[in-house]
Amino acid sequence: MTNPYKGATGLRRIWNACGYSIEGLITAYRGEAAFRQLVWMAVVLIPVAIILPVTPLSRALLIGSVLLSLIIELLNSAIEAAIDRISMETHPLSKASKDMSSAAQMLGLVLLATVWGLVLLDNF
Repeated sequence: MTNPYKGATGLRRIWNACGYSIEGLITAYRGEAAFRQLVWMAVVLIPVAIILPVTPLSRALLIGSVLLSLIIELLNSAIEAAIDRISMETHPLSKASKDMSSAAQMLGLVLLATVWGLVLLDNF
């Protein structure tokens, strides 16, 4: 059995994938308050990372930690949406899945704060 949505190849597949990715970002921004908050945090922190007088490696770590937090939130939201699509009823496995994806985001934010804190302490 083949997936009818997997028919495009070559540049057409890449073009389609970019469109789906943009749709995903728009959907997350419109529907997920946590993602919107992280986007606005990124709007502030990424330019700050670019103008700070730090090494290129430190700059990459600063920006990478911000982007990683956005990525984790997208995955967290996707897991929550898939669980809700299956059933809105309370189930221990659904709760565990949502709690674990939330914990991943918490650890991502701890990483972001740690990286920013260490880079700033080391340079100022």
